[in-house]
Amino acid sequence: MSHGRGNEKKHRQECLRRNILLVLAYEGTSYRGWQFQPGEPTIQGVLQEKISIMTGEQVVLIGSGRTDAGVHALAQVANFRTSSRIPMDGFLRGLNSLLPDDIVVREIREVPDGFHSRYCARSKVYRYVVHNDDVPDPFWRRFAWTIRGDLDVEAMNEAARALLGQRNFAAFQAAGCSASHPVRTVMMARWRRIGRNNSLFEIEADGFLRHMVRNIVGTLVEVGRQKLDSGHVERILTGKNRQEAGITAPARGLFLKGVRYIA
Repeated sequence: MSHGRGNEKKHRQECLRRNILLVLAYEGTSYRGWQFQPGEPTIQGVLQEKISIMTGEQVVLIGSGRTDAGVHALAQVANFRTSSRIPMDGFLRGLNSLLPDDIVVREIREVPDGFHSRYCARSKVYRYVVHNDDVPDPFWRRFAWTIRGDLDVEAMNEAARALLGQRNFAAFQAAGCSASHPVRTVMMARWRRIGRNNSLFEIEADGFLRHMVRNIVGTLVEVGRQKLDSGHVERILTGKNRQEAGITAPARGLFLKGVRYIA
Protein backbone atom coordinates (compact mmCIF):
# COMPACT_ATOMS: atom_id res chain seq x y z
CA MET A 1 0.00 0.00 0.00
CA SER A 2 2.83 2.42 0.86
CA HIS A 3 4.42 1.73 -2.52
CA GLY A 4 1.12 2.56 -4.24
CA ARG A 5 0.73 5.79 -2.28
CA GLY A 6 4.29 6.76 -3.25
CA ASN A 7 3.56 6.28 -6.93
CA GLU A 8 0.34 8.26 -6.60
CA LYS A 9 2.19 11.13 -4.92
CA LYS A 10 4.85 11.11 -7.63
CA HIS A 11 2.15 11.18 -10.33
CA ARG A 12 0.45 14.18 -8.66
CA GLN A 13 3.78 15.99 -8.50
CA GLU A 14 4.42 15.34 -12.19
CA CYS A 15 0.98 16.68 -13.10
CA LEU A 16 1.72 19.88 -11.20
CA ARG A 17 4.99 20.49 -13.06
CA ARG A 18 4.78 23.40 -15.47
CA ASN A 19 6.41 23.48 -18.90
CA ILE A 20 8.18 26.83 -19.28
CA LEU A 21 9.39 28.30 -22.56
CA LEU A 22 12.24 30.82 -22.80
CA VAL A 23 13.24 32.98 -25.74
CA LEU A 24 16.90 33.90 -25.33
CA ALA A 25 19.43 36.27 -26.85
CA TYR A 26 23.13 35.83 -26.19
CA GLU A 27 26.59 36.81 -27.33
CA GLY A 28 28.51 33.56 -27.70
CA THR A 29 32.03 35.00 -27.64
CA SER A 30 32.90 33.88 -24.11
CA TYR A 31 31.20 30.47 -24.24
CA ARG A 32 32.05 26.98 -25.46
CA GLY A 33 28.69 26.82 -27.18
CA TRP A 34 25.18 25.96 -26.06
CA GLN A 35 25.55 22.44 -24.72
CA PHE A 36 26.55 21.83 -21.10
CA GLN A 37 30.17 20.72 -20.63
CA PRO A 38 31.54 20.06 -17.14
CA GLY A 39 34.06 22.70 -16.14
CA GLU A 40 33.45 24.81 -19.26
CA PRO A 41 31.38 28.00 -19.67
CA THR A 42 28.29 27.18 -21.76
CA ILE A 43 24.96 28.91 -22.33
CA GLN A 44 22.94 25.90 -21.16
CA GLY A 45 25.13 25.48 -18.09
CA VAL A 46 24.79 29.11 -16.97
CA LEU A 47 21.01 29.13 -17.49
CA GLN A 48 20.45 25.84 -15.68
CA GLU A 49 22.45 27.12 -12.72
CA LYS A 50 20.44 30.36 -12.46
CA ILE A 51 17.07 28.62 -12.93
CA SER A 52 18.01 26.16 -10.18
CA ILE A 53 18.84 29.04 -7.84
CA MET A 54 15.36 30.49 -8.42
CA THR A 55 13.39 27.24 -8.19
CA GLY A 56 15.44 25.23 -5.71
CA GLU A 57 15.29 22.35 -8.22
CA GLN A 58 17.80 20.69 -10.52
CA VAL A 59 16.39 21.49 -13.95
CA VAL A 60 17.27 20.31 -17.45
CA LEU A 61 16.99 23.05 -20.06
CA ILE A 62 16.18 21.76 -23.56
CA GLY A 63 17.32 23.99 -26.42
CA SER A 64 15.89 24.08 -29.93
CA GLY A 65 19.37 23.13 -31.11
CA ARG A 66 23.03 23.55 -30.29
CA THR A 67 25.06 26.59 -31.22
CA ASP A 68 28.83 26.17 -31.43
CA ALA A 69 31.51 28.02 -29.51
CA GLY A 70 31.49 31.71 -30.43
CA VAL A 71 28.11 31.61 -32.20
CA HIS A 72 25.43 34.10 -31.12
CA ALA A 73 21.63 33.98 -30.88
CA LEU A 74 18.97 36.60 -31.41
CA ALA A 75 16.09 34.29 -30.47
CA GLN A 76 17.11 30.85 -29.23
CA VAL A 77 14.17 28.86 -27.83
CA ALA A 78 14.40 26.52 -24.84
CA ASN A 79 12.06 24.89 -22.33
CA PHE A 80 12.25 23.28 -18.91
CA ARG A 81 9.86 21.75 -16.38
CA THR A 82 9.40 22.93 -12.83
CA SER A 83 7.11 22.54 -9.83
CA SER A 84 7.82 26.15 -8.86
CA ARG A 85 4.82 28.49 -8.65
CA ILE A 86 6.86 31.63 -9.44
CA PRO A 87 4.79 33.88 -11.74
CA MET A 88 6.10 34.46 -15.26
CA ASP A 89 6.95 38.13 -14.73
CA GLY A 90 8.84 37.15 -11.59
CA PHE A 91 10.79 34.51 -13.51
CA LEU A 92 11.68 37.04 -16.22
CA ARG A 93 12.90 39.71 -13.84
CA GLY A 94 14.63 37.25 -11.54
CA LEU A 95 16.53 35.36 -14.22
CA ASN A 96 17.72 38.53 -15.95
CA SER A 97 18.96 39.90 -12.62
CA LEU A 98 21.02 36.72 -12.08
CA LEU A 99 22.34 36.23 -15.61
CA PRO A 100 25.56 37.81 -16.95
CA ASP A 101 25.20 40.74 -19.32
CA ASP A 102 25.83 38.63 -22.43
CA ILE A 103 22.76 36.40 -21.87
CA VAL A 104 19.22 37.83 -21.78
CA VAL A 105 15.80 36.21 -21.43
CA ARG A 106 13.66 38.12 -23.92
CA GLU A 107 10.41 36.26 -23.25
CA ILE A 108 9.10 33.61 -20.87
CA ARG A 109 5.74 31.85 -20.81
CA GLU A 110 4.03 28.63 -19.82
CA VAL A 111 3.33 26.25 -22.71
CA PRO A 112 1.34 23.01 -23.11
CA ASP A 113 2.79 19.86 -21.59
CA GLY A 114 3.56 18.35 -25.00
CA PHE A 115 5.74 21.23 -26.21
CA HIS A 116 9.39 20.33 -26.86
CA SER A 117 11.66 23.10 -28.11
CA ARG A 118 13.62 20.78 -30.40
CA TYR A 119 11.12 18.19 -31.61
CA CYS A 120 8.29 20.67 -32.21
CA ALA A 121 10.44 23.00 -34.32
CA ARG A 122 9.47 23.25 -37.99
CA SER A 123 12.54 25.18 -39.11
CA LYS A 124 15.39 27.41 -37.95
CA VAL A 125 16.72 30.61 -39.47
CA TYR A 126 20.40 31.53 -39.30
CA ARG A 127 22.04 34.83 -40.23
CA TYR A 128 25.67 35.38 -41.15
CA VAL A 129 27.27 38.84 -41.22
CA VAL A 130 30.18 39.78 -43.48
CA HIS A 131 31.91 43.15 -43.07
CA ASN A 132 33.60 44.33 -46.28
CA ASP A 133 36.40 46.76 -45.60
CA ASP A 134 40.11 47.02 -46.21
CA VAL A 135 40.60 48.18 -42.61
CA PRO A 136 39.13 46.06 -39.77
CA ASP A 137 36.46 47.77 -37.66
CA PRO A 138 36.86 47.12 -33.91
CA PHE A 139 33.11 47.38 -33.41
CA TRP A 140 32.47 44.41 -35.73
CA ARG A 141 35.29 42.16 -34.52
CA ARG A 142 32.97 39.95 -32.40
CA PHE A 143 30.00 39.92 -34.75
CA ALA A 144 31.20 39.68 -38.35
CA TRP A 145 33.76 38.13 -40.66
CA THR A 146 35.84 41.01 -42.05
CA ILE A 147 36.75 40.50 -45.71
CA ARG A 148 38.87 42.88 -47.76
CA GLY A 149 37.62 43.91 -51.17
CA ASP A 150 34.20 43.84 -52.72
CA LEU A 151 31.98 40.78 -53.02
CA ASP A 152 29.75 40.04 -55.99
CA VAL A 153 26.48 39.63 -54.08
CA GLU A 154 24.52 38.93 -57.27
CA ALA A 155 26.76 35.95 -58.09
CA MET A 156 26.54 34.73 -54.49
CA ASN A 157 22.73 34.81 -54.67
CA GLU A 158 22.76 32.95 -57.98
CA ALA A 159 24.96 30.26 -56.42
CA ALA A 160 22.78 30.10 -53.28
CA ARG A 161 19.75 29.09 -55.34
CA ALA A 162 21.30 25.64 -55.75
CA LEU A 163 20.80 25.10 -52.00
CA LEU A 164 17.00 25.32 -52.18
CA GLY A 165 14.78 22.28 -51.76
CA GLN A 166 15.59 18.87 -50.35
CA ARG A 167 19.29 18.21 -50.93
CA ASN A 168 22.13 16.06 -49.62
CA PHE A 169 24.47 18.43 -47.75
CA ALA A 170 27.28 15.95 -47.05
CA ALA A 171 29.74 18.30 -48.78
CA PHE A 172 28.96 21.00 -46.21
CA GLN A 173 29.01 18.72 -43.15
CA ALA A 174 31.90 18.98 -40.68
CA ALA A 175 33.72 15.93 -39.36
CA GLY A 176 32.26 14.56 -36.14
CA CYS A 177 28.67 15.46 -37.01
CA SER A 178 26.26 13.21 -35.10
CA ALA A 179 23.34 13.56 -37.55
CA SER A 180 21.87 10.27 -38.76
CA HIS A 181 21.78 11.47 -42.38
CA PRO A 182 22.89 14.58 -44.36
CA VAL A 183 19.60 15.33 -46.18
CA ARG A 184 17.99 18.65 -45.28
CA THR A 185 15.32 20.88 -46.84
CA VAL A 186 16.25 24.53 -47.36
CA MET A 187 13.32 26.93 -47.75
CA MET A 188 15.27 30.17 -48.12
CA ALA A 189 18.89 31.18 -48.81
CA ARG A 190 19.77 34.73 -49.81
CA TRP A 191 22.31 37.52 -49.51
CA ARG A 192 21.60 41.22 -49.23
CA ARG A 193 23.63 44.38 -48.81
CA ILE A 194 23.20 46.47 -45.65
CA GLY A 195 24.76 49.89 -46.15
CA ARG A 196 28.12 50.26 -47.87
CA ASN A 197 30.18 47.72 -45.96
CA ASN A 198 27.98 44.87 -44.70
CA SER A 199 26.46 41.84 -46.39
CA LEU A 200 23.97 39.51 -44.67
CA PHE A 201 23.31 35.90 -45.57
CA GLU A 202 20.14 34.29 -44.22
CA ILE A 203 19.16 30.65 -44.57
CA GLU A 204 16.12 28.74 -43.33
CA ALA A 205 15.96 24.94 -43.21
CA ASP A 206 14.23 22.12 -41.38
CA GLY A 207 17.56 21.29 -39.76
CA PHE A 208 21.29 21.93 -40.00
CA LEU A 209 24.38 19.75 -39.91
CA ARG A 210 27.48 20.58 -37.90
CA HIS A 211 29.12 23.73 -39.35
CA MET A 212 26.78 23.53 -42.35
CA VAL A 213 25.99 27.25 -42.46
CA ARG A 214 29.60 28.30 -41.93
CA ASN A 215 30.80 25.93 -44.65
CA ILE A 216 28.16 27.23 -47.05
CA VAL A 217 29.13 30.84 -46.29
CA GLY A 218 32.82 30.07 -46.82
CA THR A 219 31.99 28.60 -50.23
CA LEU A 220 29.67 31.42 -51.30
CA VAL A 221 32.27 34.00 -50.33
CA GLU A 222 34.68 32.28 -52.74
CA VAL A 223 32.01 32.80 -55.42
CA GLY A 224 31.71 36.46 -54.40
CA ARG A 225 35.49 36.84 -54.71
CA GLN A 226 35.22 35.29 -58.19
CA LYS A 227 37.46 32.39 -57.19
CA LEU A 228 34.60 29.97 -57.94
CA ASP A 229 31.87 30.29 -60.55
CA SER A 230 28.23 30.38 -59.42
CA GLY A 231 27.57 26.88 -60.82
CA HIS A 232 30.22 25.36 -58.56
CA VAL A 233 27.82 25.03 -55.61
CA GLU A 234 25.58 22.67 -57.59
CA ARG A 235 28.63 20.57 -58.49
CA ILE A 236 29.73 20.50 -54.83
CA LEU A 237 26.31 19.29 -53.71
CA THR A 238 26.24 16.57 -56.37
CA GLY A 239 29.79 15.44 -55.57
CA LYS A 240 29.13 15.21 -51.79
CA ASN A 241 32.83 15.85 -51.14
CA ARG A 242 33.72 18.27 -48.31
CA GLN A 243 37.15 18.86 -49.90
CA GLU A 244 35.48 20.51 -52.90
CA ALA A 245 33.71 23.14 -50.79
CA GLY A 246 35.18 26.33 -49.39
CA ILE A 247 36.65 27.12 -45.99
CA THR A 248 34.66 27.18 -42.76
CA ALA A 249 33.66 30.79 -42.05
CA PRO A 250 34.51 32.06 -38.53
CA ALA A 251 31.94 31.43 -35.80
CA ARG A 252 31.77 35.09 -34.77
CA GLY A 253 29.65 36.11 -37.77
CA LEU A 254 26.92 33.53 -37.18
CA PHE A 255 23.63 34.18 -35.39
CA LEU A 256 20.66 31.93 -34.70
CA LYS A 257 18.01 34.42 -35.84
CA GLY A 258 14.91 32.46 -34.86
CA VAL A 259 12.99 29.19 -34.65
CA ARG A 260 9.65 28.53 -36.33
CA TYR A 261 7.17 26.11 -34.79
CA ILE A 262 4.30 24.05 -36.09
CA ALA A 263 1.11 26.06 -35.60
